[in-house]
Amino acid sequence: MTRPRPGAGFATALAAITLIGPLSIHLFLPAMPAVKAHFAASDALVQATFSVTLIAMAIVTPAYGSLSDKYGRRPVLLIGLCLFLIGSLVSALAGSIPVLILGRLIQATGAGCGITLSRAIARDAYGPTALVKAIAYLTMAYTIGPMMAPAMGGLLIDHLGWRSEFVFALLAGTAITLGAFFVVRETRTLPERRATTGLLRHYGVLLCDRRFIAFALQSGLMSFQFFAIAAASPFLMKDLLGRDATEFGLYFLCFPLGFCAGNAISSRLSGKVALETMVLAGSVLCAAAVVGQDAFILSGHVSPLILFLPGGVMSFAQGLSLPNAQAGAMRVQPELAGTAAGLGVFIQNLLSALGAQVYGILADGTPLPMIAIATLGTVLTLACAGTLIAGRKPREPLPLAPRAAEAEET
Repeated sequence: MTRPRPGAGFATALAAITLIGPLSIHLFLPAMPAVKAHFAASDALVQATFSVTLIAMAIVTPAYGSLSDKYGRRPVLLIGLCLFLIGSLVSALAGSIPVLILGRLIQATGAGCGITLSRAIARDAYGPTALVKAIAYLTMAYTIGPMMAPAMGGLLIDHLGWRSEFVFALLAGTAITLGAFFVVRETRTLPERRATTGLLRHYGVLLCDRRFIAFALQSGLMSFQFFAIAAASPFLMKDLLGRDATEFGLYFLCFPLGFCAGNAISSRLSGKVALETMVLAGSVLCAAAVVGQDAFILSGHVSPLILFLPGGVMSFAQGLSLPNAQAGAMRVQPELAGTAAGLGVFIQNLLSALGAQVYGILADGTPLPMIAIATLGTVLTLACAGTLIAGRKPREPLPLAPRAAEAEET
């Protein structure tokens, strides 16, 4: 039976679904100082309104994939999108920090469906031959969210207040949900039955594999230090440097632009340079950015450029190493590639939340907690990269990235 070719409306709807994640995470970043002032809350408590989204998304991401295999993509997707709308409404109306945290938790639980199910639906709809192109398209669309969300959030806060961010998320989420309801049909035709005991056993196999742990922790620790800086930057810009939310949003563009540039170079070097070498290169470059930022801050030079330019270099380093680390994690046990992907995302999101929350606990109005967390993350990241280089068997052929491997097989 010939697979019907999805139209432009279907592709646009999938791309829009990937934006649910940035609407939940990045749109809120410039709002944190305003939320702190409105509720007269501590840094740690306000930081919980951000880190709870990362923790929730880490937990639910593997669950959405499993549920969609059993019950179908469309119903699980629509439930997730509806949860996002409910969470956005609760957050917009929150009269206290605990209620805001609850709303953010619901919002993030729903947002976890976005990137996971859009990729699963793309795999079903486009088939193996066009999947690489479809995933590249979705990744590009997903990256637009972190680029635009902080700048847009800053404008909303400066002109309409912090609650307007959640009203915007509610309106945008409603449009995305309606598009999914009317355009995205069920693509899963043969539901899979997964044995829970088998899945737990697969997790055990991966968690006992040193190379998988090194690849997964390298990705997670780079995100750990990045999200500590991302969480600290709005407070430092507002409280220490006296800059407004709009300016923060514009400077924040350094982060996604850096990641896009690093990812572009990584894709060009795919198959030409070993995965472990790319992971080490990204780790070393990230360490250089952190050391440079530490030197400037400790010498008393603090400015928006000192906060965001090294952060942009760190994001560039992430773009270089993360795709290779994630590919390496899935290649350690090729028969468990899907489980490795889900577990890797869980570890990365969990460590991202930890980095943001640890900063909130240690925050004292100075950049010192931020650079301490970033430095710790850098040391551990280099240790993971060094473990991978040291553990690589010299007689093995160079590991190839996905596109190069497919070309070799053909």
